[in-house]
Amino acid sequence: MSMNAVFYVLLMFTVGVSLISPYPVRVGLLLINLLTLLIYGADKLAARKGWRRIPENTLLLFGLLGGWAGALAGQQLFRHKTQKQPFRTRFMLSIAANIAAVLLALWLGYGR
Repeated sequence: MSMNAVFYVLLMFTVGVSLISPYPVRVGLLLINLLTLLIYGADKLAARKGWRRIPENTLLLFGLLGGWAGALAGQQLFRHKTQKQPFRTRFMLSIAANIAAVLLALWLGYGR
């Protein structure tokens, strides 16, 4: 099983754990951010060792799903994906999309 597939299995586990928790949103966000931080560390290790890397689309998806704070922390902690401009632009757009989706959900749920 590839490292990428392992992280998608862990994502499903994260969703399952958060759904059975008494605070699903809080637990889900905490776990997705920890998982995203772990993914950035694993990708940096793979880059250093010459192993198979985690696709950029996976890194972006985990950030888009709410793990962008963990991604930002991982980028700084591991000095990873901080200079590659096409990735940085897409990453910032994914953060904006996540924040817009959260604001829309709050507006639809509480703003009317």
